Amino acid sequence: MIEIKVGSRESELARWQARWVIQALEKAWPGLSCRLVTLKTKGDKILDVALARIGDKGLFTKELELALLDGTIDLAVHSMKDMPTTLPEGLVIGAIGPREDPADVLISPEGYTLATLPIKARVGTSSLRRKAQLAYARPDLELVDLRGNVPTRLAKMERDGLTAIVLAAAGLKRLNHGQVLGEPIPYHICLPAVGQGAIGVEIRAGDRRVAELVAAINHPPTAAAVRAERAYLRALEGGCQVPIAALATVEDTALVLQGMVASLDGREMLRDIASGSTRDPEAAGRELARKLLARGAGEILQEVKAQSGKYQG
Repeated sequence: MIEIKVGSRESELARWQARWVIQALEKAWPGLSCRLVTLKTKGDKILDVALARIGDKGLFTKELELALLDGTIDLAVHSMKDMPTTLPEGLVIGAIGPREDPADVLISPEGYTLATLPIKARVGTSSLRRKAQLAYARPDLELVDLRGNVPTRLAKMERDGLTAIVLAAAGLKRLNHGQVLGEPIPYHICLPAVGQGAIGVEIRAGDRRVAELVAAINHPPTAAAVRAERAYLRALEGGCQVPIAALATVEDTALVLQGMVASLDGREMLRDIASGSTRDPEAAGRELARKLLARGAGEILQEVKAQSGKYQG
């Protein structure tokens, strides 16, 4: 019997994702036993401050990565949307699992859709990416910072008198909150975060035993899509807490990547598309970034970083 230690954040969704990895690994390798180790990350500890005000370097990954490097755990399970595009030296992504629905969803107790929300309705979201795209589509809305795990945000919606909140469909579906699913926001209005809906498994570089184990649960189409999205984000030198979005779709070996860059207030928005192949998904990411930079994305992002620096300093 081989035992490996699987690291995860403590949240309900994080533990669901870790259990999925454990079950998939133990099914693929009948002689394997996995033990769950949970840790609290910086992003989990600071819940009363908007994420963009904390900074975005490993908010939900650093503590797990340190445990991975010192041998406390053998692999770490992450939401791919939380992972910085540059990993610490000595660590690599060993596998990416099948993607759940990557869309964002508008949830309203009164059944409003984005189009029917009242003027100046209060809408909660923790994401600058969502805020920018919602502000572009509905500049009249009052967008309110909303932090916490899925159950906490659902509870805050009623407690804080919000007309609606926006969450990722993937988290709602994985936690069996299907009964609260509202309106999936179309991609032409709101593109998801890079890697949204995908589960990543991070391992030590050179750990051939664990690399072989996790390779069995890798999902090549999802991995190719996420690699394209991350290459796009890396080329733009963006982090998790900036108004950048992307979604790659894969059919056979063909890959199509669409992306968005916006100002914080949503008044400026650039969108474009690039095509490529699953044989080199990063090439599509770099091409899409090149297109948007040629149209002024760099200037928009410089202004975003300047504004973010004012309240991070």
